[in-house]
Amino acid sequence: MYKKIAAAVLFVMATSTAWAVDPIVTDSTSRSTTDSNSTTTVKSPPPSAISPAITVINSDVCAVGYSGAAQTQVLGISFGGSVTDKNCERLKLSRSLYDMGMKVAAVATLCQDERVFTAMMNAGTPCPVDGKIGESAKATWEANPERQPQKVKSKE
Repeated sequence: MYKKIAAAVLFVMATSTAWAVDPIVTDSTSRSTTDSNSTTTVKSPPPSAISPAITVINSDVCAVGYSGAAQTQVLGISFGGSVTDKNCERLKLSRSLYDMGMKVAAVATLCQDERVFTAMMNAGTPCPVDGKIGESAKATWEANPERQPQKVKSKE
């Protein structure tokens, strides 16, 4: 997603034409006095792109904000957005199920993560599957390895 945004920014910057924008005009005067002062007057404000502030006021939201900006003398662009944290959502769902008294469903929700699944198997308490728990669940998992959660591979 970040690569698409960066590509869009570069495309806009590369295809924009400098001749369509009025240049920044400065006047410089020099006085020949004993202290030799030099003053510069800018007739237009400098261009600026400001990143939007992405704030999550409620700490109970499973989202992370990002923003950025780029500026040249010709073109300025800013962008922002948010990314959902799936692991945070899984923890919240599990906690809600547990609070409603659905303990097996809460564990099954956490078991969608390969790390939790592996830890449960190593502890001798396999994750529930098809309404089965304990040894019958372990037998089902061993008979159907394609149903086990897969390790999430990082994008490099």
